[in-house]
Amino acid sequence: MRCAFTLVSLACTFVIPLAQAQKIAPVEDSPIRSYFLIDQLEHTTTRYTGGTKADDALRFNTAGWVGGDYNRLWAYAEGTKPYNSKLEGVDLQLLYGRLVAPFWDVQAGVRYAKPRPEAPGRSYAVFGVQGMAPYRFEVQAAAFVSERGNVSARAELEYELLLTQRWVLQPRLATNIALQKVREQGIGRGLNDVEMGLRLRYEIRREFGPYVGASWQRSYGGTAQFARNRGEDIGGWSLVAGVRAWF
Repeated sequence: MRCAFTLVSLACTFVIPLAQAQKIAPVEDSPIRSYFLIDQLEHTTTRYTGGTKADDALRFNTAGWVGGDYNRLWAYAEGTKPYNSKLEGVDLQLLYGRLVAPFWDVQAGVRYAKPRPEAPGRSYAVFGVQGMAPYRFEVQAAAFVSERGNVSARAELEYELLLTQRWVLQPRLATNIALQKVREQGIGRGLNDVEMGLRLRYEIRREFGPYVGASWQRSYGGTAQFARNRGEDIGGWSLVAGVRAWF
């Protein structure tokens, strides 16, 4: 009798906690949630290295997702709207993302890009990765294959330095490369362009903060030559002022 009681006690000690642990273990059937980020919504004033001044413009860069912890549908949109001309630099993406490691997603989907109003738009297949590298660097890298088989890639790197509980300094670096020349879009082979920016943000609330900053951009190689042929400058500085928000 005493032996039977001991066996029952041992079963309660090990089996019941194990069953409870299985109930609370993470599963892929997590609740559906959503997130939307306006990373940049800013007024830009640009002066080129040649001394000319570009039209002031409104620039936007947004991202959002809906899904669970492991599977998400991502959407990205960015572009620039000069106040005196048409929308340019349009880039739209719709991607499926899968969590493969803590803070890291692999992504695949479709993209539509139209760099200039007079240039034809192109559709692309997208394969990429995004996440947080050591030291809290936010990384996003993607390869694009156009409907005509042209291959290109983009990489972006951001970091948020907390100066105080409300002041945040955000450096950013972005670059584009291409394996083939695409004349109708003004894209050269090799390194296309580099953009570096620095923005200082004051977070009125964690979800909302105005900012000011500056950015530098320059085209290279064949892309720069296409710009010269159109009578355009190949680089310059921009002063920016805008807001960042998420919900």
